[in-house]
Amino acid sequence: MSLDAEIELKVVDRIACISLNRPDRGNAINAGMAHALLATAVSISTRTDVRVALLRANGRFFSAGGDIQDFAQDCSRMEMVVRDTVSALHAAQSIFARMAAPVVAAVQGPAAGGGLGLAIGADFTLAAASATFRAAYTAIGLSGDAGVTYWLPRLVGLRRARELMLSNRTLTAQEALSWGLVDQVLPDEGFAEAALQFASTLTEMAPLACGACKGLLLDSMDSSFELQLAKEAKWMATLARSGDAQGAVQAFLRKRKPAFNLSTAVDPRSGSISSTLARG
Repeated sequence: MSLDAEIELKVVDRIACISLNRPDRGNAINAGMAHALLATAVSISTRTDVRVALLRANGRFFSAGGDIQDFAQDCSRMEMVVRDTVSALHAAQSIFARMAAPVVAAVQGPAAGGGLGLAIGADFTLAAASATFRAAYTAIGLSGDAGVTYWLPRLVGLRRARELMLSNRTLTAQEALSWGLVDQVLPDEGFAEAALQFASTLTEMAPLACGACKGLLLDSMDSSFELQLAKEAKWMATLARSGDAQGAVQAFLRKRKPAFNLSTAVDPRSGSISSTLARG
């Protein structure tokens, strides 16, 4: 399925495989790609047959970041084009961050600018051995988007975040691993298959619980300890009402593998759970 030529979407075995598809432009993000990514995020966030989202790219690059050629076509309209592109990209990332399904980024080749933000904003980031990571903004007079200024200090600390943002240092995959920007570095050969296999292991996790964990972790950045404890208590009690948790407890006692059937339609703010069943 293709929502737009710039994004490819295919759902296989409960994995939504989302491919950036501008290989001739290094998968640079223009307004069309950003809006297509937003439409994709909206689509999969409510699908009951999606347990994991795998964000990947066609071609040698993961993403070169914003499409500078597109921005520069008419300098008098550059502000409007940048604002439109960034707004759609940010809306997509917000949905990815808040939806129940874990998001896995599979990064091959360079991830720069907005591509860096897409890579490190995922719940899991896998890097091919040849992948590289670069902020790139200050080299073109811009300041950062795609959540880069949010995630970098939290993942690598403020001092290293400053180094990446201000000096435009390029990190190799192994350096990114040692800094805590990625979860795993995998061989280039067979990388796509390995990333798909990793995503497949996550489809067995309880979708409602995954959504609650994602929301709790994200909100913890701005919570006091006591407020976070209250949120944890609320979610534990909320999920205890779900068929997922009740069935999993019974399966544990019977030494059986649990079957998680509830959809991922859970409101992370109100705590309400959909009764929709997601078979398979």
